[in-house]
Amino acid sequence: MDNGIRSTTAARRAQQIADLLTADKIDAVFRKWLRRLPHPFTAAHRKAGYRYHLSILQSEFALTQVLDRPVTGRVFFEEVIRENLDIGRPDQMQLIFDRRVTRRTPRRFRTRILTEGVVPALHVDYKKSKVKQYHKEGQALRTETTINDTHDFTIGRALRNLPALREIGFAANRRLLHVESLSHDCLIGEDHLDALSQPVVVQDQRAAGLRFGDRRVLALMHTLCLVALSPAGFRHRDTRAAVAQLLGRDAASYAASQMTYDLRRLRLHGLIERVPESHRYRITDRGAKLAMLYVRLHARGFRPVASLPTSGSARGPRTLEQLNAALTNFLQEVRLVA
Repeated sequence: MDNGIRSTTAARRAQQIADLLTADKIDAVFRKWLRRLPHPFTAAHRKAGYRYHLSILQSEFALTQVLDRPVTGRVFFEEVIRENLDIGRPDQMQLIFDRRVTRRTPRRFRTRILTEGVVPALHVDYKKSKVKQYHKEGQALRTETTINDTHDFTIGRALRNLPALREIGFAANRRLLHVESLSHDCLIGEDHLDALSQPVVVQDQRAAGLRFGDRRVLALMHTLCLVALSPAGFRHRDTRAAVAQLLGRDAASYAASQMTYDLRRLRLHGLIERVPESHRYRITDRGAKLAMLYVRLHARGFRPVASLPTSGSARGPRTLEQLNAALTNFLQEVRLVA
Protein backbone atom coordinates (compact mmCIF):
# COMPACT_ATOMS: atom_id res chain seq x y z
CA MET A 1 0.00 0.00 0.00
CA ASP A 2 1.19 3.56 0.57
CA ASN A 3 4.05 2.45 2.85
CA GLY A 4 5.54 0.22 0.15
CA ILE A 5 5.09 -3.10 1.94
CA ARG A 6 2.80 -4.46 -0.76
CA SER A 7 5.37 -3.81 -3.50
CA THR A 8 8.20 -5.63 -1.73
CA THR A 9 9.17 -9.15 -2.73
CA ALA A 10 9.80 -10.07 0.91
CA ALA A 11 6.53 -9.11 2.58
CA ARG A 12 6.93 -11.67 5.36
CA ARG A 13 10.35 -10.30 6.26
CA ALA A 14 8.99 -6.74 6.21
CA GLN A 15 6.31 -7.76 8.70
CA GLN A 16 8.92 -9.41 10.92
CA ILE A 17 10.93 -6.18 10.95
CA ALA A 18 7.81 -4.19 11.86
CA ASP A 19 7.11 -6.57 14.74
CA LEU A 20 10.59 -5.88 16.13
CA LEU A 21 9.58 -2.34 17.09
CA THR A 22 9.46 -2.75 20.87
CA ALA A 23 9.15 -0.34 23.77
CA ASP A 24 12.87 -0.72 24.52
CA LYS A 25 13.86 0.25 20.97
CA ILE A 26 11.54 3.26 20.96
CA ASP A 27 13.03 4.41 24.26
CA ALA A 28 16.56 3.87 22.92
CA VAL A 29 15.88 6.16 19.93
CA PHE A 30 14.46 8.79 22.28
CA ARG A 31 17.55 8.66 24.55
CA LYS A 32 19.82 8.86 21.51
CA TRP A 33 18.31 12.16 20.41
CA LEU A 34 18.31 13.51 23.94
CA ARG A 35 22.08 13.07 23.92
CA ARG A 36 22.44 14.89 20.61
CA LEU A 37 20.03 17.78 21.20
CA PRO A 38 20.14 20.39 23.96
CA HIS A 39 18.77 18.63 27.01
CA PRO A 40 15.65 20.20 28.57
CA PHE A 41 17.05 19.54 32.06
CA THR A 42 20.15 21.27 33.33
CA ALA A 43 23.14 19.23 34.46
CA ALA A 44 22.20 19.92 38.07
CA HIS A 45 18.69 18.58 37.51
CA ARG A 46 19.98 15.44 35.81
CA LYS A 47 22.44 14.88 38.61
CA ALA A 48 19.57 15.16 41.08
CA GLY A 49 17.80 12.31 39.25
CA TYR A 50 15.28 14.10 37.04
CA ARG A 51 14.52 12.07 33.92
CA TYR A 52 12.00 11.94 31.11
CA HIS A 53 9.83 8.83 30.87
CA LEU A 54 7.93 8.15 27.68
CA SER A 55 4.16 7.64 27.81
CA ILE A 56 1.54 6.61 25.28
CA LEU A 57 -1.07 9.25 24.45
CA GLN A 58 -2.48 7.43 21.43
CA SER A 59 -1.79 4.06 19.83
CA GLU A 60 -3.15 2.55 16.65
CA PHE A 61 -3.12 -1.13 15.71
CA ALA A 62 -4.11 -1.93 12.15
CA LEU A 63 -4.70 -5.00 10.02
CA THR A 64 -4.71 -4.52 6.24
CA GLN A 65 -6.07 -7.33 4.07
CA VAL A 66 -5.33 -6.83 0.36
CA LEU A 67 -8.19 -7.92 -1.93
CA ASP A 68 -7.56 -9.89 -5.10
CA ARG A 69 -10.80 -8.44 -6.59
CA PRO A 70 -11.03 -4.84 -5.30
CA VAL A 71 -14.39 -3.95 -6.88
CA THR A 72 -16.08 -7.07 -5.56
CA GLY A 73 -14.36 -6.44 -2.25
CA ARG A 74 -15.89 -2.99 -1.93
CA VAL A 75 -19.37 -4.31 -2.70
CA PHE A 76 -18.85 -6.99 -0.07
CA PHE A 77 -17.67 -4.44 2.50
CA GLU A 78 -20.75 -2.27 1.92
CA GLU A 79 -22.88 -5.35 2.62
CA VAL A 80 -20.84 -5.99 5.77
CA ILE A 81 -21.59 -2.46 6.99
CA ARG A 82 -25.31 -2.91 6.47
CA GLU A 83 -25.37 -6.20 8.36
CA ASN A 84 -23.41 -4.88 11.36
CA LEU A 85 -25.16 -1.63 12.25
CA ASP A 86 -25.66 -2.90 15.81
CA ILE A 87 -22.01 -3.78 16.42
CA GLY A 88 -21.61 -0.75 18.71
CA ARG A 89 -24.22 -1.91 21.22
CA PRO A 90 -22.94 -2.66 24.74
CA ASP A 91 -23.48 -6.42 24.47
CA GLN A 92 -21.45 -6.48 21.26
CA MET A 93 -18.74 -4.10 22.45
CA GLN A 94 -17.87 -6.15 25.51
CA LEU A 95 -17.25 -9.13 23.23
CA ILE A 96 -15.06 -7.21 20.78
CA PHE A 97 -12.95 -5.51 23.45
CA ASP A 98 -13.23 -8.35 25.99
CA ARG A 99 -14.34 -5.83 28.62
CA ARG A 100 -17.29 -6.14 30.96
CA VAL A 101 -19.81 -3.32 30.60
CA THR A 102 -21.32 -2.17 33.90
CA ARG A 103 -23.49 0.73 35.04
CA ARG A 104 -20.35 2.73 35.74
CA THR A 105 -19.04 2.33 32.21
CA PRO A 106 -19.33 5.65 30.30
CA ARG A 107 -22.49 5.52 28.21
CA ARG A 108 -21.13 6.31 24.75
CA PHE A 109 -21.74 3.18 22.73
CA ARG A 110 -22.46 3.80 19.10
CA THR A 111 -21.89 2.72 15.52
CA ARG A 112 -21.21 5.46 12.99
CA ILE A 113 -21.45 4.91 9.24
CA LEU A 114 -19.83 7.50 6.96
CA THR A 115 -20.85 7.18 3.30
CA GLU A 116 -21.66 10.55 1.72
CA GLY A 117 -18.85 11.78 -0.51
CA VAL A 118 -16.26 9.50 1.07
CA VAL A 119 -15.16 5.89 1.05
CA PRO A 120 -17.68 3.98 3.23
CA ALA A 121 -16.32 3.52 6.74
CA LEU A 122 -17.55 1.76 9.86
CA HIS A 123 -16.73 3.40 13.22
CA VAL A 124 -17.41 1.65 16.52
CA ASP A 125 -16.83 3.69 19.71
CA TYR A 126 -15.98 2.40 23.18
CA LYS A 127 -15.19 5.03 25.83
CA LYS A 128 -12.36 7.09 24.28
CA SER A 129 -11.24 4.29 21.97
CA LYS A 130 -12.65 3.14 18.66
CA VAL A 131 -12.45 0.55 15.92
CA LYS A 132 -12.51 1.84 12.36
CA GLN A 133 -12.94 -0.21 9.21
CA TYR A 134 -12.81 1.07 5.64
CA HIS A 135 -11.91 0.23 2.05
CA LYS A 136 -8.32 1.49 1.76
CA GLU A 137 -7.14 3.00 -1.52
CA GLY A 138 -9.68 0.89 -3.40
CA GLN A 139 -7.53 -2.20 -2.89
CA ALA A 140 -7.78 -3.50 0.66
CA LEU A 141 -9.91 -3.85 3.77
CA ARG A 142 -8.39 -1.91 6.65
CA THR A 143 -9.37 -2.66 10.24
CA GLU A 144 -7.74 -0.50 12.90
CA THR A 145 -8.21 -0.04 16.62
CA THR A 146 -7.21 3.34 18.08
CA ILE A 147 -6.70 3.62 21.83
CA ASN A 148 -6.77 7.25 22.99
CA ASP A 149 -6.76 6.51 26.70
CA THR A 150 -5.00 3.43 28.05
CA HIS A 151 -7.06 3.66 31.23
CA ASP A 152 -10.07 2.50 29.19
CA PHE A 153 -8.52 -0.94 29.70
CA THR A 154 -7.08 -0.37 33.21
CA ILE A 155 -3.56 -0.07 31.80
CA GLY A 156 -1.13 2.75 32.57
CA ARG A 157 0.29 5.14 29.97
CA ALA A 158 3.92 4.12 30.45
CA LEU A 159 5.69 2.96 27.29
CA ARG A 160 6.44 -0.40 28.90
CA ASN A 161 2.72 -1.22 28.56
CA LEU A 162 2.94 -1.24 24.75
CA PRO A 163 2.88 -5.09 24.49
CA ALA A 164 -0.38 -5.26 26.48
CA LEU A 165 -1.94 -2.56 24.31
CA ARG A 166 -0.84 -4.36 21.15
CA GLU A 167 -2.56 -7.51 22.35
CA ILE A 168 -5.80 -5.62 23.06
CA GLY A 169 -5.75 -3.72 19.77
CA PHE A 170 -5.07 -6.66 17.48
CA ALA A 171 -7.50 -8.88 19.41
CA ALA A 172 -10.25 -6.29 18.88
CA ASN A 173 -9.50 -6.28 15.14
CA ARG A 174 -9.72 -10.07 14.97
CA ARG A 175 -12.96 -10.22 16.94
CA LEU A 176 -14.66 -7.65 14.72
CA LEU A 177 -13.62 -9.59 11.62
CA HIS A 178 -14.84 -12.80 13.24
CA VAL A 179 -18.26 -11.26 13.89
CA GLU A 180 -18.47 -10.20 10.25
CA SER A 181 -17.28 -13.55 8.91
CA LEU A 182 -19.94 -15.36 10.94
CA SER A 183 -22.67 -13.09 9.62
CA HIS A 184 -21.62 -13.60 5.98
CA ASP A 185 -20.57 -17.24 5.88
CA CYS A 186 -23.83 -19.19 5.91
CA LEU A 187 -23.22 -21.71 3.12
CA ILE A 188 -25.23 -24.61 4.53
CA GLY A 189 -25.90 -27.71 2.47
CA GLU A 190 -29.36 -29.24 2.09
CA ASP A 191 -28.17 -32.42 3.79
CA HIS A 192 -27.10 -30.47 6.88
CA LEU A 193 -30.44 -28.71 7.13
CA ASP A 194 -32.34 -31.97 6.72
CA ALA A 195 -30.18 -33.72 9.33
CA LEU A 196 -30.74 -30.87 11.76
CA SER A 197 -34.50 -31.37 11.66
CA GLN A 198 -34.22 -35.14 12.20
CA PRO A 199 -33.43 -37.08 15.40
CA VAL A 200 -29.75 -37.89 15.83
CA VAL A 201 -27.90 -40.70 17.61
CA VAL A 202 -24.31 -40.11 18.74
CA GLN A 203 -22.52 -42.85 20.71
CA ASP A 204 -25.84 -44.42 21.74
CA GLN A 205 -27.15 -41.01 22.83
CA ARG A 206 -30.34 -39.91 21.11
CA ALA A 207 -31.56 -36.34 20.65
CA ALA A 208 -34.66 -34.94 18.97
CA GLY A 209 -34.44 -32.82 15.84
CA LEU A 210 -34.29 -29.02 15.81
CA ARG A 211 -37.20 -28.15 13.55
CA PHE A 212 -37.42 -24.77 11.92
CA GLY A 213 -40.54 -22.92 13.07
CA ASP A 214 -40.51 -24.43 16.55
CA ARG A 215 -40.60 -21.51 19.02
CA ARG A 216 -38.33 -23.28 21.47
CA VAL A 217 -35.77 -24.08 18.77
CA LEU A 218 -35.89 -20.48 17.56
CA ALA A 219 -35.29 -19.23 21.11
CA LEU A 220 -32.27 -21.54 21.37
CA MET A 221 -30.89 -20.21 18.07
CA HIS A 222 -31.37 -16.61 19.21
CA THR A 223 -29.52 -17.42 22.43
CA LEU A 224 -26.63 -18.99 20.52
CA CYS A 225 -26.27 -15.74 18.55
CA LEU A 226 -26.08 -13.82 21.83
CA VAL A 227 -23.29 -15.97 23.29
CA ALA A 228 -21.46 -16.83 20.06
CA LEU A 229 -18.39 -14.66 20.72
CA SER A 230 -18.03 -15.05 24.47
CA PRO A 231 -14.28 -15.76 24.92
CA ALA A 232 -14.79 -18.02 27.94
CA GLY A 233 -17.82 -19.85 26.53
CA PHE A 234 -21.15 -20.03 28.35
CA ARG A 235 -22.75 -22.01 31.15
CA HIS A 236 -26.12 -23.61 31.75
CA ARG A 237 -27.35 -20.73 33.90
CA ASP A 238 -26.12 -18.12 31.41
CA THR A 239 -28.51 -19.37 28.73
CA ARG A 240 -31.55 -20.45 30.73
CA ALA A 241 -32.77 -16.92 31.52
CA ALA A 242 -32.25 -15.80 27.92
CA VAL A 243 -34.17 -18.75 26.46
CA ALA A 244 -37.03 -18.26 28.94
CA GLN A 245 -37.27 -14.56 28.08
CA LEU A 246 -37.35 -15.29 24.35
CA LEU A 247 -40.14 -17.78 24.96
CA GLY A 248 -42.09 -15.13 26.85
CA ARG A 249 -41.90 -17.08 30.08
CA ASP A 250 -40.27 -16.56 33.45
CA ALA A 251 -37.21 -18.59 34.39
CA ALA A 252 -39.18 -20.66 36.90
CA SER A 253 -41.49 -22.04 34.20
CA TYR A 254 -38.53 -23.06 32.03
CA ALA A 255 -36.98 -25.68 34.26
CA ALA A 256 -33.27 -26.39 34.60
CA SER A 257 -33.95 -29.92 33.35
CA GLN A 258 -35.43 -28.47 30.14
CA MET A 259 -32.31 -26.35 29.64
CA THR A 260 -30.12 -29.41 30.18
CA TYR A 261 -32.17 -31.32 27.60
CA ASP A 262 -31.90 -28.49 25.06
CA LEU A 263 -28.14 -28.10 25.56
CA ARG A 264 -27.81 -31.84 25.01
CA ARG A 265 -29.76 -31.53 21.75
CA LEU A 266 -27.52 -28.71 20.57
CA ARG A 267 -24.38 -30.64 21.52
CA LEU A 268 -25.37 -33.90 19.82
CA HIS A 269 -26.32 -32.02 16.66
CA GLY A 270 -22.85 -30.43 16.65
CA LEU A 271 -23.93 -26.84 17.25
CA ILE A 272 -22.07 -26.52 20.56
CA GLU A 273 -19.27 -28.41 22.30
CA ARG A 274 -18.03 -28.75 25.84
CA VAL A 275 -14.99 -26.78 26.94
CA PRO A 276 -12.52 -29.43 28.23
CA GLU A 277 -12.31 -29.84 32.02
CA SER A 278 -15.16 -27.42 32.70
CA HIS A 279 -18.94 -27.13 32.79
CA ARG A 280 -18.92 -24.54 30.02
CA TYR A 281 -19.90 -24.81 26.38
CA ARG A 282 -18.81 -22.94 23.27
CA ILE A 283 -20.50 -22.61 19.93
CA THR A 284 -18.99 -24.37 16.91
CA ASP A 285 -18.53 -22.73 13.51
CA ARG A 286 -21.35 -24.89 12.14
CA GLY A 287 -23.55 -23.89 15.06
CA ALA A 288 -22.87 -20.19 14.46
CA LYS A 289 -23.81 -20.48 10.78
CA LEU A 290 -27.00 -22.43 11.43
CA ALA A 291 -28.10 -20.18 14.29
CA MET A 292 -27.55 -17.09 12.14
CA LEU A 293 -29.49 -18.64 9.26
CA TYR A 294 -32.46 -19.64 11.44
CA VAL A 295 -32.70 -16.25 13.10
CA ARG A 296 -32.39 -14.24 9.89
CA LEU A 297 -34.91 -16.29 7.94
CA HIS A 298 -37.43 -15.92 10.74
CA ALA A 299 -36.80 -12.21 11.37
CA ARG A 300 -36.64 -11.12 7.73
CA GLY A 301 -38.88 -13.64 6.05
CA PHE A 302 -41.50 -15.53 8.00
CA ARG A 303 -42.38 -12.93 10.62
CA PRO A 304 -42.89 -10.07 8.10
CA VAL A 305 -44.94 -12.36 5.84
CA ALA A 306 -47.13 -13.51 8.73
CA SER A 307 -47.91 -9.89 9.64
CA LEU A 308 -49.00 -8.85 6.12
CA PRO A 309 -52.72 -8.08 5.71
CA THR A 310 -54.61 -10.39 3.36
CA SER A 311 -56.67 -8.83 0.55
CA GLY A 312 -58.72 -11.89 -0.38
CA SER A 313 -57.42 -11.87 -3.97
CA ALA A 314 -55.78 -14.87 -5.58
CA ARG A 315 -52.65 -12.85 -6.09
CA GLY A 316 -50.61 -12.05 -3.03
CA PRO A 317 -49.77 -8.50 -1.91
CA ARG A 318 -47.09 -6.77 -3.96
CA THR A 319 -44.82 -6.62 -0.92
CA LEU A 320 -45.07 -10.40 -0.57
CA GLU A 321 -44.20 -10.89 -4.24
CA GLN A 322 -41.14 -8.66 -3.85
CA LEU A 323 -40.14 -10.59 -0.77
CA ASN A 324 -40.53 -13.89 -2.61
CA ALA A 325 -38.32 -12.68 -5.47
CA ALA A 326 -35.69 -11.35 -3.07
CA LEU A 327 -35.75 -14.58 -1.07
CA THR A 328 -35.32 -16.64 -4.23
CA ASN A 329 -32.26 -14.60 -5.19
CA PHE A 330 -30.90 -14.96 -1.67
CA LEU A 331 -31.33 -18.73 -1.69
CA GLN A 332 -29.55 -18.95 -5.02
CA GLU A 333 -26.67 -16.87 -3.71
CA VAL A 334 -26.14 -18.99 -0.62
CA ARG A 335 -26.64 -22.26 -2.56
CA LEU A 336 -29.65 -23.38 -0.64
CA VAL A 337 -31.86 -24.04 -3.66
CA ALA A 338 -32.95 -27.68 -3.90
